[in-house]
Amino acid sequence: MTPVRVLIADDQALVRSGFRMIIEARDDLEVVGEAEDGDEAARLAGELEPDVVLMDVRMPEMDGIEATRRIVSSGAETRVLVLTTFDLDEYVYAAVRAGASGFLLKDVRPEDLVDAIRLVAEGNALLGPTVTRRLLEHFADGQPANAKAIGALTEREQEILQLVARGLSNAEVAGKLFLSEATVKSHVSSILRKLGVRDRVQAVIAAYDAGLVQPRATTSP
Repeated sequence: MTPVRVLIADDQALVRSGFRMIIEARDDLEVVGEAEDGDEAARLAGELEPDVVLMDVRMPEMDGIEATRRIVSSGAETRVLVLTTFDLDEYVYAAVRAGASGFLLKDVRPEDLVDAIRLVAEGNALLGPTVTRRLLEHFADGQPANAKAIGALTEREQEILQLVARGLSNAEVAGKLFLSEATVKSHVSSILRKLGVRDRVQAVIAAYDAGLVQPRATTSP
């Protein structure tokens, strides 16, 4: 099996070496390069064509949000997993809008980081629980912006998108709708194509923007 190729972008050498140790301890992952600022990250992503970039947010010269935007806008297949020590809403929204496929805090456990890299490399989207809740709360008051695009989806595709927006995996959607996982995967690909988005995070944003999905009410403990 070909290892997942990872580029680490962080302005702190100690952080980069820590991530490298975690990643290279796994046989199915390998580090292909390191960048200490956003400009270098965007350049190396183009040269090395990694599967996943671990992207810090706050870096000199160019921040991780702009670097993510450049990588995504280049049309590369590279996925960006944003990591930061700052659990601030502005970073969540900016990273997702820039095209990031995942967002985690740097205090994530090593095994969870590794799992996140694998998930994102496979084309899935990953947001930590806190990030997901804040993201959905942010879009709860938004105005419908993608109603026309959503209207192009079939009833089945809309049904699947609603389940994806609730955080279900392809396998879970398949089980709920009594479909094969391959069929669900095909539907998800069609949804992404019709909405003109690159991954599930962007599709979920479109669903919330259009009002197809509403955040569930939460109760305080």
